[in-house]
Amino acid sequence: MSGLTHFDAEGNAVMVDVSAKDVTVRSATATGRVLMQPGTARKIAERGFKKGDVLSVAQLAGIMGAKRTPDLIPLCHPLPLESVKVELALLEAEAGVEITATCRLTGRTGVEMEALTAVTVAALTVYDMCKAVDRGMRISEVRLVHKSGGRSGEYRADGAPGGG
Repeated sequence: MSGLTHFDAEGNAVMVDVSAKDVTVRSATATGRVLMQPGTARKIAERGFKKGDVLSVAQLAGIMGAKRTPDLIPLCHPLPLESVKVELALLEAEAGVEITATCRLTGRTGVEMEALTAVTVAALTVYDMCKAVDRGMRISEVRLVHKSGGRSGEYRADGAPGGG
């Protein structure tokens, strides 16, 4: 189990002790997509779903998801998030929705899981709100695209804006 921080020497799951880490400003951005039929994307654009404005509801769901990350992911630290920003953009040419979430805090551990959870919950909400007309939607490309702060420094995914 060498290199895996959530396991002890015997292979037991443990919550990482972050008490000795420096308090730094930490940020993480994740992205993902929900791909769908062109008619579904048009219906989102026209706000034609009875459940409400799909993009606004999914944005709120993503923010709520980030705040609930330690309730969903075992061994994830509860964090005092200082900022959660979730943006959804309709991709008309590709028939889909692009989701970007950025989380920030000043603390001893990173916010990657919160950003990834925000994107995933927002994507699931898009699916839930649109499934009556398009059960073939695909949630795809959920990934961390940037993180900063902490001992490991900055990370930028290949192909991410500003990256390699």
